[in-house]
Amino acid sequence: MEVEVLYEDNHLIAVNKKPSQIVQGDKTGDEPLSEKVKTFLKEKYNKPGNVFAGVIHRIDRPVSGVVLFAKTSKALTRMNELFRTREIQKTYWAVVKNKPPHESGTLINYLIKDEKNNRSKTYSADNKSALKAELDYKILAATNNFFLLEINPTTGRHHQIRVQLSTMGCPIKGDVKYGFKRTNEDASIHLHARKLTFEHPVTKEKMEIIAPPPNEVVWNACVQALK
Repeated sequence: MEVEVLYEDNHLIAVNKKPSQIVQGDKTGDEPLSEKVKTFLKEKYNKPGNVFAGVIHRIDRPVSGVVLFAKTSKALTRMNELFRTREIQKTYWAVVKNKPPHESGTLINYLIKDEKNNRSKTYSADNKSALKAELDYKILAATNNFFLLEINPTTGRHHQIRVQLSTMGCPIKGDVKYGFKRTNEDASIHLHARKLTFEHPVTKEKMEIIAPPPNEVVWNACVQALK
């Protein structure tokens, strides 16, 4: 499967992950995106030995969008620090069936990850084990059946966007784990990592990497509604 490169220089490579791809190897044994990127770089530059493609961050398997890899260990260390200190701005798009109560707003919930079932649940702020999750959202467009939301999370909790939108009464299309009624045929959900904004770890240039959403009927309708 070819890799859709959004940006590449000597230090970083950004690709547009398809839904259903895994970023890093897991118990399924499926070939992860990190290995596909290594193969791509090896073939592009005709490299004889091992190729470095360090995993900086991950997005869930059913989610599409921007994923960034480091081509050097120096870039990996510096990018890990940017993510740790939240100096990277992430923007997501989500398609929901129900209209949010406001055109825009901030959601604050307290989440606990259920490791056994790989999901997160909301709890009251009094629960000492619960972690605060916060995001900003706004409605970007509407079609006959769906609403396109732009989301900027300010924290990075497990399944945060999925559980917070569901708690608001707006589960993401296809996300049966968090309350949507039907799965998507390809097991994707309509959540897309649209944009990463950050300072380049070596050149210090301001970077903005944008990924087009999947070429699919509902996504296409939402993009059309933006125009």
